[in-house]
Amino acid sequence: MRLCRQFLFVLVAAVVSAPALADQLQPERDPGKLGFDTDRLNRVTQAFQGFVDSGQIPGAVVLIARNDKVAYFQAFGFRDREQKIAMTTDSIFRIASMTKPIVSVGAMMLAEEGKLDIAAPVSKYLPEFKDLQVRVEQVDPATGKTETVMQPQIRPMTVQDLLRHTAGLVYPPPIGNGPVSDAYRDANVLDRNTTLAEMVTKISKLPLAHQPGEVWEYGVAVDVLGRVIEVVSGMDLDQFIDERITKPLGMSSTGFYVGEADRDRLAQPQIDPATGKRPPLFDATQKPRLFSGGGGLVSTASDYLLFCEMLLHDGQLGNTRLLSQSTIDLMTSNALKPGIGYSAAALQRFGDIGPTPAMGQSFGLGFAVRIEGGQNPLPGSTGSFYWTGAWGTTFFVDPKQRLIIIMMMQVPLPAGPLYRHEIRYLAYQAVLATFE
Repeated sequence: MRLCRQFLFVLVAAVVSAPALADQLQPERDPGKLGFDTDRLNRVTQAFQGFVDSGQIPGAVVLIARNDKVAYFQAFGFRDREQKIAMTTDSIFRIASMTKPIVSVGAMMLAEEGKLDIAAPVSKYLPEFKDLQVRVEQVDPATGKTETVMQPQIRPMTVQDLLRHTAGLVYPPPIGNGPVSDAYRDANVLDRNTTLAEMVTKISKLPLAHQPGEVWEYGVAVDVLGRVIEVVSGMDLDQFIDERITKPLGMSSTGFYVGEADRDRLAQPQIDPATGKRPPLFDATQKPRLFSGGGGLVSTASDYLLFCEMLLHDGQLGNTRLLSQSTIDLMTSNALKPGIGYSAAALQRFGDIGPTPAMGQSFGLGFAVRIEGGQNPLPGSTGSFYWTGAWGTTFFVDPKQRLIIIMMMQVPLPAGPLYRHEIRYLAYQAVLATFE
C-alpha cells in the first residue's frame, strides 16, 4: 500500500488508471451546487462529533458524494483513542462484509469472460461440494418425536446461490445460530491460518442448513465464491482482487492486510469500559493465509468511493471498465424468488438491512437492493443498493439521486446499526434539490 495523506492524492492515483476522473471527483467547495443545504449538512458534523465527545465511538470517517463530486468528507475523533492518535480521512478500516461486493464483482467479471457459469453447480468448480447433504429436522409420525435426518440436495447449489446467499451455507455464531452454525464454529471454518482450499474441505464435511434456493441465510457463501474465483482464474484471491479490481480502479489502500509502511493509518476500536479490553478484531497488520471473500479486506473511505462510482456508472470508472451495464443491472436487481424463506438470524439481526418484503428490500448479486419505497424506516430511493460491515462500516448507492454515502468506523457488532441509521437520515435530510 502506498502512503496517501490527502484525498486529492487518492484521486490522482485513481486518475492514473481512469483519466476522466480528474474533474469529476474534485471536492466541491459549495455543496449547494450538488443540491445540498450547507447548514443541514453541518448536522452530520455535529452528530458525529457528539458521538466522539460522549465516548460512544472512538472516531469515524464520513464521505458523501453526489453527481460525481464529493460534497462532504470529514474525519472525527481518534484513529486510536487510547494512544490519542487523531482520525484522518486516509485512515484504513477493516471493512468486514463490505468485502463481499468487491469479490462478487470479481466473479461477474469472470462470467463476462466466459470463464465462470453463474448458473452452474458449485460442484463444477469445487468437486467436494457434489454430495453435500442437507440437515433436516422432522417429526416421526409413529412416535411424535423430532429426529434429525440428512437428505440429498433437491437441486444442486449454484454459483448464483453463493452470490445471493441462498446456498444453504451459514455463519458460525454469533452471526449464525443453530446446529449447523455450531458445527461451523467447532470446525473453525474461518480460521485465518488456513487457505480457502482448506476452508472448502472443512465445509464439504458438514451439512447444509437448507435446501439450495429455498432460504436466504447469510453465511460463508462469498468465502466459498472466493475459492471458486481462485480455481477459475488460477490466482490466489488476493492477487486476483489486486490485479483485476483494486489496481485498475486506483484503490491503493485496499487489500487483505495493511503493509508496514501504512500501519500507522489503521483505525482501532476503543477499549470497552465493561471489559477493559478492545473488541476482538483480527490483526490486520499480518498477511493471512485465508483470503476471506466474505469479510477480509481493509480499505479507506476514498478507495471505496472509487468502487461505488464504478457501480454507479454501470461498471465503468473513467476509462476503466470492469463490467457491462447489463451485468450491473443484473447484480442490482431482485435475485430472490417470491415466497423465499428467511432464517431466524436474518429476521432477528438484520433489521433495516434485511432483504425482506417487510423492509421493502431484497438481495441482488453481492448486496441488498431496495425494491419498495415505503416499507423501510430509512430514506432511500427504489433501486438503491448497499451493504454494511460487522464493525461499523457501511456504503449506500442511490442511482436515482446520484448519491453515495460511505461511513467508516470500528465498533462492536451490536453498535453498528445506530450509526448506520444516523448517517442515512443525516445525509438525506440535507438533500434539497433532487435529480430525476
